[in-house]
Amino acid sequence: MLQGKVALVAGATRGAGRGIATELGVAGATVYVTGRTTSDRRSEYNRPETIEETADLVNRAGGQGIPIPVDHLDPTQVQALVARIDSEQGRLDLLVNDIGGEYLAEFNKPVWELSLDRGLRMLRLAIETHIITSHFALPLLIKNPGGLVVEITDGTAEYNDKNYRLSLFYDLAKTSVIRMAWALAQELQPLQCTAVALTPGWLRSEIMLDSFGVSEANWQDATAKEPHFVISETPRYIGRAVASLAQDPDVARWSGQSLSSGQLAQVYGFRDLDGSQPDAWRYIREVADAGKPADATGYR
Repeated sequence: MLQGKVALVAGATRGAGRGIATELGVAGATVYVTGRTTSDRRSEYNRPETIEETADLVNRAGGQGIPIPVDHLDPTQVQALVARIDSEQGRLDLLVNDIGGEYLAEFNKPVWELSLDRGLRMLRLAIETHIITSHFALPLLIKNPGGLVVEITDGTAEYNDKNYRLSLFYDLAKTSVIRMAWALAQELQPLQCTAVALTPGWLRSEIMLDSFGVSEANWQDATAKEPHFVISETPRYIGRAVASLAQDPDVARWSGQSLSSGQLAQVYGFRDLDGSQPDAWRYIREVADAGKPADATGYR
């Protein structure tokens, strides 16, 4: 359990970040929940989810959720955030960098046809925010051995190295985060701290559900439009992956590696909310990309 442990989930308003924060709450952690959408202000995503809602989920799960509005592209705001964590808690045990800017992605176009403004904005959100947050947060995290940094991305190193992610900007963003985790691991290992990259599978985020016109209760109806959605997973699944890593006394064995929720489920034994263990990246490689009919048998 993570009682007495302090986590910062940067980008916890919705999606994977919300699922991660909630599961850290289940494990009893104190979780600082950051993002740009609050009860009285929306970010450029223009979505209804708020950091206050996420913090409430953490509290109801059994942890302590502390919502703080932060633009992680603003070094001054991030520095103030870490100073507050230090003042209130005196420690930081887990940093989750989950900001991505995926909504800006344009696919299946060459770079000369892409919006330069959208692409560069996504790179800033997906890469610069992680660097800025690590710059200010890691001096607090390394005060105690056993600290963990989890860089959230899309795709494993194995998959991304062999497959173009259908957009120069998106491909660069997601592969850069994997390399960032490896680089951080080299710097943290001598201080007995660990960094890893972690990807969900096909995430049933609020945005994804809305795009298919379904809810979590009837998500399987979306397979009529996209049969391979049968392998999808809830945000709580990657949340359980992060909570498992944070509770592992031998987490250093993963140092610098690229991991997936489905892979870690096989190691730690956790399951998704429906009791299944979806292994999305193996499915994508062996079924979807292989042109086979959608069938999750043996993959969840």
